[in-house]
Amino acid sequence: MKTPSSQPKLPGGASDTHSRQGSLPPCQHWQADIDEHGVWRLTLDRAGSSTNVLSSAVLGELDTLLSALVDRSPRAVMFRSAKRGFIAGADITEFERLADADQAYALIRRGQLIMEQIAELPCPTVALINGFALGGGLELALACRYRVMVDEPSATLGLPEVKLGIHPGFGGTVRSIRMLGPVPAMSMMLTGRNVRAREAKRIGLVDQIVPARHLQRAGQRLALSPPPVRRRPIVQTLLDTPFTRGVLVRQLRRQVSREAREAHYPAPYAIIDLWRCHGDASHGTFLEAEARSIAALMCSHTSRHLVRVFGLQDRLKALAPRMAPARHVHVIGAGLMGGDIAAWCAMKGLRVTLQDREAKDLVPAIERAGRLFKRRLREPKAITAAYDRLLPDPDGNGIANADVIIEAIYENLEAKRTLFAKVEATARPDAVLASNTSSIRLERIREILQAPQRLIGLHFFNPVAKLPLVEVIAAPEADRAALDRGCALVKQIGKLPLPCASAPGFVVNRVLMPYLMEAFAAIEEGIELSSIDRAARDFGMPVGPVELADTIGLDVCLLVSGVFAEEFDLDVPERLKRMVAEGKLGRKAGEGFYQWRRGKPLIGPDPEDGKGRELAQRLILPMLNESIRCLREGVIEDPELLDAGIIFGTGFAPFTGGPIHYAQRRGVDTIVAELAALTERHGARFTPDSGWDTLRATP
Repeated sequence: MKTPSSQPKLPGGASDTHSRQGSLPPCQHWQADIDEHGVWRLTLDRAGSSTNVLSSAVLGELDTLLSALVDRSPRAVMFRSAKRGFIAGADITEFERLADADQAYALIRRGQLIMEQIAELPCPTVALINGFALGGGLELALACRYRVMVDEPSATLGLPEVKLGIHPGFGGTVRSIRMLGPVPAMSMMLTGRNVRAREAKRIGLVDQIVPARHLQRAGQRLALSPPPVRRRPIVQTLLDTPFTRGVLVRQLRRQVSREAREAHYPAPYAIIDLWRCHGDASHGTFLEAEARSIAALMCSHTSRHLVRVFGLQDRLKALAPRMAPARHVHVIGAGLMGGDIAAWCAMKGLRVTLQDREAKDLVPAIERAGRLFKRRLREPKAITAAYDRLLPDPDGNGIANADVIIEAIYENLEAKRTLFAKVEATARPDAVLASNTSSIRLERIREILQAPQRLIGLHFFNPVAKLPLVEVIAAPEADRAALDRGCALVKQIGKLPLPCASAPGFVVNRVLMPYLMEAFAAIEEGIELSSIDRAARDFGMPVGPVELADTIGLDVCLLVSGVFAEEFDLDVPERLKRMVAEGKLGRKAGEGFYQWRRGKPLIGPDPEDGKGRELAQRLILPMLNESIRCLREGVIEDPELLDAGIIFGTGFAPFTGGPIHYAQRRGVDTIVAELAALTERHGARFTPDSGWDTLRATP
């Protein structure tokens, strides 16, 4: 029996067993060989990269290989990956070089035609998905006749292009709808969510799911004994008729409008319109419409800014140095933040000991952790393993062995000082001591320590399971090794580290507080709560400041505003004091500014009073002004990292690219003039910071 290694090789790794013409041109990213059954295997191993993406070079080589394969009359073709995961998608760095929609169309159309070559091969084609297949990677798999996927918790499929302000462009909108039906296809494309192996099998996205060790064998069986191609369920076919399509389109638009305005995020609406207008068209017509639609989106401000935000996310990840992973984290404080930090770390594979004053104080945190594990992990074995890693520790025995100790008690300086004095006496000399304080300077907390340089800040945001950012805070002369280990831990648990200096509120809360305080001022003026929140949402914020304050907790807002009042000589809103004294703490109490039912605020009708634009300016411009002040004071030195922090920490309208990027695009002079006008109407709190002069001078 011949093996691939015993066959003569063409340049680029292809066998010449069935060659009828000259040798294939050399390939840098693909290897091609043929097994003893006549099945060609095209293996992607993109040079110089840890992940496979469909760059122009990768697609160009694939185009050449596919043309050559047609001449060799293959019995079957399998597509594989030599890396962890199949293909992560297109190379989005190439998007930034597109000058206009015509260039974008040419790029997309080329990719479509290559996928068409795969779909039109006159033999069985199989995609072997050894982990994730996302965006263009999944579109390549959809162009194959069959798909086999490893049955592992980490394996996911998705069409996340909407998160970049675009939609699938290599035939994905066409094939997903016609293969799966409109409901599952739209669910994936409109949300950008990933699906795991078993759901992918259920909806027909893959034909088989198998253990990793059987992936090659399962693909070969499909290639050599191809079954009938699966058809979409009859119910999905009935939903794809002109009449039902119109009904479903209206429902989909209503659902999307609850999450995103078309003026801010046009991509999901474009997906719906593509199906509405071309659902009955020929395959070629639908593809052409897809290419024209995505080409226009790729050159929009929204897409360019979202691509920039994607790059900023990678920058944050790169800030974490490579070092030995932490194994044991000890969390002190089992309240909402501490308990959720502990649960997240346990879910991500760390051994976690969780401490509070009494064992009964740990019960709610363990219960919340269980809900998180079930929602995220799903697999019974994985859930049980996470439970086993989360250990209640009311006596603090875990302190002595922990790699990282995170304090997450209430926001009180003396309480934190007392706690860290005890922790330092027990902890290992090399353990990282970290505070989750949201507003207190680390310099004030660490005064009690024998080795004050050990203390760093690891400031998580609520809800921990949803917000990806963690501020890694350095006081003057902080230990560099401790900061590096803090950043590494943040990346290890799947979060984004944002290094910043110790200052009141650090970066995120420092920028967020003026937004909330201006909302409180507007409430005192008698402006309707719903009007305030609507003005912020109309700008593009995910939630309004009043709803956000209720969600954070008005007691937390009061504590943080008290710190800011002391540092910056501000007044704490009297109404906020009264509401906290009355127990109206927001969502967690069922009542704050809003009444809350089942985790949702009961928001009344919004009167049209014509103040929306000025309200939006009053809410948003102080955030921009405070961002500039943070840069000027050196709380954070890089404007791009500040943009990333405010987007990932507060949800600041991502389609704008962040507060600094937004200000630069609108024009510094325009922003300063608007702040000056607000200063005249509403007071000195809107006075433009002197740091605008520096930004104005920045190229």
